[in-house]
Amino acid sequence: MGKNKEIKDAQADAEQNVPTAVAAVDGANEKDIVANQLDDYKGSLQRLQAEFENYKKRVDKEKAQFRQFAAAEVVKSFLPVLDSFELALKSITGSSAAAADNIKIVKGLELIYGQFYSALESQGLRPIKAVGERLDPYRHEVLMQEATADAKKDNIVAEEFQKGYMLNDIVLRYSKVKVLKFAKISDDKDNINKTNLSGGN
Repeated sequence: MGKNKEIKDAQADAEQNVPTAVAAVDGANEKDIVANQLDDYKGSLQRLQAEFENYKKRVDKEKAQFRQFAAAEVVKSFLPVLDSFELALKSITGSSAAAADNIKIVKGLELIYGQFYSALESQGLRPIKAVGERLDPYRHEVLMQEATADAKKDNIVAEEFQKGYMLNDIVLRYSKVKVLKFAKISDDKDNINKTNLSGGN
């Protein structure tokens, strides 16, 4: 009987210790699960933060582009005024009746033109180079062509009919130009004459 009691007591002690061991294993698993969840949350937060930063950059870029296009439309509307100023200055300075009174008017117009042009230039306006430059179809609009015997002058702008302008990297108006085109002078007439002369003999 004494031995049976000892065996039963040992079994009871073993049964009491098993839940403690299981509880210890469960506690370790819970810590791992919590640690994994924390890692997941941390990764999600980092991804979300990176996406937000990219979104901010994209919005800032779109705002800058919108401002640039809005400014381009405003500056483009002033180009005819700039043309009128240039024509007025050319007509007054070109006339032979530029007396002392006209000189004052010219000086005043030049001053106003300079201020107006400087204001537009500060917004990013700049003229497109044309005369003497190689034809650039993205900046020049060809209205006329003129033949040239010089191959080096092929596709060179010879004359500018209307000045073109850019605002930063946007073409507001193409330069309207005349371009030189290389045309090889044919010696066919000389060859025909030589052939006729030799054939006649």
